[in-house]
Amino acid sequence: MRSCQGGLTIFCPVFNEEAIIAQNLARLVEHLEESGLTPFEIIIGENGSTDRSPEILAELCAEDPRLSFFHLDEKEVGSAFAEGVRRARHEKIVTVDMDLSIDLRFIASAVRLLDTNDIVIGSKIMGDQKRPWLRKSVSNLFIVLARLLLGISFHDYSIAAKGYRTSSARRYLPFVDPKTFYVVRMVHLATRDGLKITEVPVSCFDMRGSRFNLLHEGFYKFGNLFLLFFRSLLSTRDGRRK
Repeated sequence: MRSCQGGLTIFCPVFNEEAIIAQNLARLVEHLEESGLTPFEIIIGENGSTDRSPEILAELCAEDPRLSFFHLDEKEVGSAFAEGVRRARHEKIVTVDMDLSIDLRFIASAVRLLDTNDIVIGSKIMGDQKRPWLRKSVSNLFIVLARLLLGISFHDYSIAAKGYRTSSARRYLPFVDPKTFYVVRMVHLATRDGLKITEVPVSCFDMRGSRFNLLHEGFYKFGNLFLLFFRSLLSTRDGRRK
């Protein structure tokens, strides 16, 4: 079975996942091995957990040198992603949620596409998804507004099912916000800078309750979307004046 050229980093954010960490990491490792995606490392960004997630991760990482984790005191997935990118040892990094709700075949597709692209977006809308209707509706509205306000025409800005060239991701670490808006900001900046971005359909089955307060998350993400729009507008006007 052919190895992954240059190696692969998988990044998983974790918040209060003690019930699924052990079995899902075992499943992920097995999938990577069976798919020939070696050498690989899995970096887990545990951020703000109040359960036994840190203890379980410490035990698992002690047993397998391909696994590593770090702890952040606050629930800040953007900060965790940035730290994961800084620690990555390979030039290709793919993000997946610890619940493994996406079709794991996306990982191999992303690895292949990162040979010629800087960012690979796995899109649930282009593929198929089983998620609560409210989450789908809010996501659809957000995607439409992102297209209208920022001119980015992709269909998924969630954390999971994204692939990056590590060098390209590191370029935008100064602009990564601490929470969940970082994907939008990175895609917006990469589009502006002419980086190569591609989007592929992905299947997702996620009927769990959200790990975030949906009302707070909505205000946060939509507020940041409009803020980024106005900042981009002002930057464009200032550039024209010069």
